[in-house]
Amino acid sequence: MSVAAGQDTIAAAFAAAPGRAALMPYLMGGFPDLESSRAIGEAYAESGADLVELGVPFSDPLADGPVIHAAGTAALAAGATLHGVLEVGRQLAEAVPVVLMCYANLVFARGAERFADELAARSISGLIVPDLPLEESGDALAACDAAGVALVGLVAPTTPDERLAAIAPTARGFVYAVMVTGTTGEREGIAAALPAILARAKAHFDVPVAVGFGIGTPEAAAEAAGAGADGVIVGSRLVRAAAEAPDPAAAAGALVADFAAALRR
Repeated sequence: MSVAAGQDTIAAAFAAAPGRAALMPYLMGGFPDLESSRAIGEAYAESGADLVELGVPFSDPLADGPVIHAAGTAALAAGATLHGVLEVGRQLAEAVPVVLMCYANLVFARGAERFADELAARSISGLIVPDLPLEESGDALAACDAAGVALVGLVAPTTPDERLAAIAPTARGFVYAVMVTGTTGEREGIAAALPAILARAKAHFDVPVAVGFGIGTPEAAAEAAGAGADGVIVGSRLVRAAAEAPDPAAAAGALVADFAAALRR
């Protein structure tokens, strides 16, 4: 696989959404079980997702709010493993670009090179590691670059301009702009500061800027797109829908269709 393979796949997904923001729904791998999570991801792809963010359950998910935390705990209790989730990613990547989200301990435990190679071997395009600071990301970035996996950086409302400038050269695929300070979870509307957050990020990055943390309704997704987001990431609302429904895939897929329709309007 060429060095740029994952970046190219992600770039093509954003480019295929001209005039609107790309939709990236989040999926907790292994929730409610591995097979069901694969079915949910397939429903996302069929319902208008441009990319899928695939989460790996972890015992101490510091960036996740209660809904996603509970889903990860349930997935681990149901027997989900990193290998199993990567296999779900491999299957989903046949239909839609997949970006894996996991915590740094899982990368360190395997070693960055082996981890990146395992993603590339399954055609997983990108990797998000929310607890990997810029200063400690060198090995992971080199391994991902060598394997053709885009290591996606994150920026927050509190990230100063000088740090945005430091992060920018390491940006691969897209940059994940966290809309609020705090953990993931549904919120009313969008943060008032979001247009300014996006404007500052776009002044430093030459990759698409996708917004996450707190997008809970199709209307909020459309607002984020209107504020300048190149992509919209939706997590807790979809995980909650899957948790509450007798048919998780059907419920989550229908909701993704609503988000996709809002972005297309």
